[in-house]
Amino acid sequence: MKSSESGRRDPPTHWWRILTNIGPGLIIAGSIVGSGELIATTKTGAEAGFTLLWLILLGCVVKVFTQVEMGRYTLISGKTSLQGFNELPGPRLGRHGNWLVWAWAVMWLASIGQQGGIIGSVGQAVALTMPATAQGVSENRVADAEQLLTFERYAARSESVAFDDGTATGGSNDPESNAPTPQRLQELDAREAEVVAMRVTHELEHGKNEPPDIKLWATIITIATSVLLFVGRYGLIQTFSTVLVGSFTLLTLINLFLLQGEVDYRVTTEEFFSGLKGALPSSANDSTALATALATFGIIGVGAGELVAYPYWCLEKGYAKFTGKDDGTPEWRERAAGWMRVMQVDAWGSMLVYTFATVAFYLLGAAVLHRVGLNPEKSDLVRTLAVMYVPVFSNWAAGLFLFGAIAVLYSTFFVACAGHARVFSDALRVIGWIDDSQATRDKWVRGLGAFFPIMSLVFYLAFPSPAKLVLISGVTQGVVLPMIACAAIWFRYKRSVDGLRPGKLWDAMLWLSGIAMLITGVWTIIATVT
Repeated sequence: MKSSESGRRDPPTHWWRILTNIGPGLIIAGSIVGSGELIATTKTGAEAGFTLLWLILLGCVVKVFTQVEMGRYTLISGKTSLQGFNELPGPRLGRHGNWLVWAWAVMWLASIGQQGGIIGSVGQAVALTMPATAQGVSENRVADAEQLLTFERYAARSESVAFDDGTATGGSNDPESNAPTPQRLQELDAREAEVVAMRVTHELEHGKNEPPDIKLWATIITIATSVLLFVGRYGLIQTFSTVLVGSFTLLTLINLFLLQGEVDYRVTTEEFFSGLKGALPSSANDSTALATALATFGIIGVGAGELVAYPYWCLEKGYAKFTGKDDGTPEWRERAAGWMRVMQVDAWGSMLVYTFATVAFYLLGAAVLHRVGLNPEKSDLVRTLAVMYVPVFSNWAAGLFLFGAIAVLYSTFFVACAGHARVFSDALRVIGWIDDSQATRDKWVRGLGAFFPIMSLVFYLAFPSPAKLVLISGVTQGVVLPMIACAAIWFRYKRSVDGLRPGKLWDAMLWLSGIAMLITGVWTIIATVT
């Protein structure tokens, strides 16, 4: 691979060399698995069952066409997302950024709240593993007993069905059709009385307030993250996020595979394909499940925030620098086409990674949490998510999940804060609040990288409900998604160059991507206000 003093570099052609030059998509995957996949997707499965699997799959695949088009614009022009947005026609706020830049600013504020939800979830996971106070130890013991009781009641219903018809297909969620035997019911009632007594004793000794452990750990981890981001560089971020997300994704896929050996929790072929029919939930809480799913759509796969951030990571990886400035020569077009191919492998390869992870989390939420009747939320979010691993790993479930959850949630927090620092510093440049020099931007990236984790922590401390913070961000991203799709289509027709224009099939898929995001954006607004 040849390079020049100006930074231009011939693109790789061998498949192995291409793979060694990917990376931005892996960083994006690292920033979404913790919030969109682990929290929002699982919560959707817990509320809707298998019904909305089609919407989750659509959310993963359809946005990649817009992602690649955003990357194409950056590779050709060497400009950032917000610089491109600022070129769009439409109203402006004085001499400063135009309408889409300011729409991004609103979405960015909600995204900082989302990161607050993530750091709160990390604090929960660590507090479950290493409680720092006597109140935390007591709360863990009582909450674990309450959750175990819920499991025992579900198991009793399943055993009742197996006894009645000679099969073991798993119980329904209808307590009347799957009523336990009188003897088992007495045992469960006695067990419930013990758990209630444990809760009363705990509250008499420690009060009803949430233990301080979660907020304490969230604060410690936030400070450590600020230091890492202040000194961190691209290579550290890429390697860190890839290892953490890869390990937990593998654990989750293994869990889903082994779950098929558990009769009461396996995902049947009929259930899986029922989720691909395009149906909507029909239960009493269908509106809640649909609203959760629409909020999830905005952040799974490449959400609006990731679509904006992706070109920044492409620039930092060097794709535009390696391509060089457009001089109109055949050599430049050939070089640009080669690096465009690398970027497409990067985008589609990362899509496969997070789609597998997303589907796995959704199916676990539907197969375990929905059947048992648990919904991950508030201070029990992480404890409830750990239940998905209990049927397979039993006593090992909590430890395995908490290790993975800490890894993937922290990776999401770390990478997202790093991305926000890069995009926001560019926003300051675009609207003219800082000068255009690279040195100034680098200084702001480091400073904001240290500041944004603290800002996220403040959001969580003010509103300690991680799942809601994540879903609120999902709603705002769902609204901004069609705007970004419009920008990508505008880039395609107004900023493409000869020799790098995509074909008709790609154009059709790009338009379908935009239409799908427009529909879900409007749908999200309707579901939110009604």
